[in-house]
Formats: sequence, C-alpha cells, structure tokens
Amino acid sequence: MTIESGFPFSQACENNKDPILEQLKTLLTGCRSVLEIGGGTGQHALYFAQSLPDLTWHSSDVASNLDSLARRIVHASLENLPKPIRLDVDHRPWACGRYDAVFTANSLHIMSENSVENLFVEIPDHMNAQAQLLAYGPFKYGGAFTATSNASFDQWLKERNPLSGIRDFEWINALAQRAGLRLKQDLSMPANNQLLVWDNHSSARS
Repeated sequence: MTIESGFPFSQACENNKDPILEQLKTLLTGCRSVLEIGGGTGQHALYFAQSLPDLTWHSSDVASNLDSLARRIVHASLENLPKPIRLDVDHRPWACGRYDAVFTANSLHIMSENSVENLFVEIPDHMNAQAQLLAYGPFKYGGAFTATSNASFDQWLKERNPLSGIRDFEWINALAQRAGLRLKQDLSMPANNQLLVWDNHSSARS
C-alpha cells in the first residue's frame, strides 16, 4: 500500500498488516462482511479491503477519530469499503447491523476495563449465525507478560492513561464465554502479539 501524505499513519499497522492478512485469508474464508471496531488510521481497513475484494469491510471508530478515518476511506474509493460507522462501545445499543465477522486490533489495551466489558456484552447482537470475533494485540497469561517489551509497553500505556493496560487473556476469554462465544484459536503473532478467534456457534451457547 502506498502511504498517502496528509493521512494519519501508524507504524504498528504498517508492520503487522501482512501477518494479520495471512491469517484473515484463512479465517475469513466464506465471510461476506466484517465490522472493524476501532479503525484508527484506516490503514488496516484499506489494506484488507484491497487484499480481500470479495469481503465488504465496515470500519468504525469513535466520533473524534471518524473524520480522519473517513478521509482515507473516501479517498480509496473501493466498492467493498463503505464510509465508516460512528461507534462508541459504551453507547449501547450500537447503531449498526450484523456481520459475518467482527475484527478489532490493538484496542482492548487502549479501552478501559468497563469499555471492554461493554464491547463483549454488545457484540453478540451484531454477529450473524456462526460469525467470528477476532481480536489482535498483546495479552498477559496467568497474570504474566509474555515479553519484557510488553511489560514496558503496559507501563507506558498506564502513564498515558491509568485506565489502559494489557489485559489478561483469561479475563478476556471469560467475558467472551459469558457472551456465548467459544474460543477457536489463540494464534501467536510477531512482536509478542496474539490473534484470538472466537465463534458464536450454537453449541457454544448454554
């Protein structure tokens, strides 16, 4: 992807887009629509929509980020990348439809714990039958960081905002289970990140 001047840019998105795409090619086989929560700079949305032309990628973000996200998406002018949706996970119910998959990257450690809880409470109402939820980012396991760099990152996050921080996998997975989702895969990714994949197959619901 060419980096256009005048658009916000994330080096992390540039670094991780190809490893994530390689997983999405398999995980999203047969999916027709994706809701992206926390579209940010729009780099992921644009790259994945370009690379997966049979998939309609619906990006979203909070109001303060929506204009810059929309500018990149409108500039791209892709049929499978519509204008982004205004979505704040704390403003429920969400004003959006249902999708074959929901994707979020590097957002759970930015949100407060309360916002993460709201996300998992709301998200089943926006997933089609047998849809998947995919969450990319760093996680702790058994309360421990997987790398010293993640511990340093967590400290940096909390200095910026005490409500932020790398989340425990077990807590996140418990929220997903409470929402009727079943963990399918926990994939190790570059730079000490993970890609967590849940589905809402009926057998996962009590």
